[in-house]
Amino acid sequence: MINKCAAFLLSLVIAIPAFSAQHVAVHPRPPVDSGDQATIREIIDMERQAREASIRRDADFSARTLADDFVGITPLGQVTTKQDNVSARKSRQLRYDTIDVTDMVVRVYGDTAVVTARADVKGHQLGEDFSGPYRYTRVWVRKTGHWQAVSYQATVTQ
Repeated sequence: MINKCAAFLLSLVIAIPAFSAQHVAVHPRPPVDSGDQATIREIIDMERQAREASIRRDADFSARTLADDFVGITPLGQVTTKQDNVSARKSRQLRYDTIDVTDMVVRVYGDTAVVTARADVKGHQLGEDFSGPYRYTRVWVRKTGHWQAVSYQATVTQ
């Protein structure tokens, strides 16, 4: 049972970085300057690409977009690395049928962006269903002109 939970959580951490904005929530906040608006559009696009990469099982996307020191935290508190994520995608034992992301909020702090969102997922790993609703936070950092995910945390919701 613990191995099934560990496999499920690893698969969730791998997939959720792939979620993109299908619905972006609008929350009252101070005016955003045009530079931040452009950055928000870039991050929303990175989230879209990550979602598509998860559905296609694209390990190269994770290799390109996760920072070498990336740290992911599963819903059960397990820590995962960039290599864990890339390996799990390469194994092809993880399958996402759908990933529906809503309530996305992107906040920009210079060369750092923080994404929070809800993701409704349908998928399987090693034949085990891990479908359900989640909330996640991902931190992106712009390094040498390219966005990389440095941190990710997911929580199962009801």
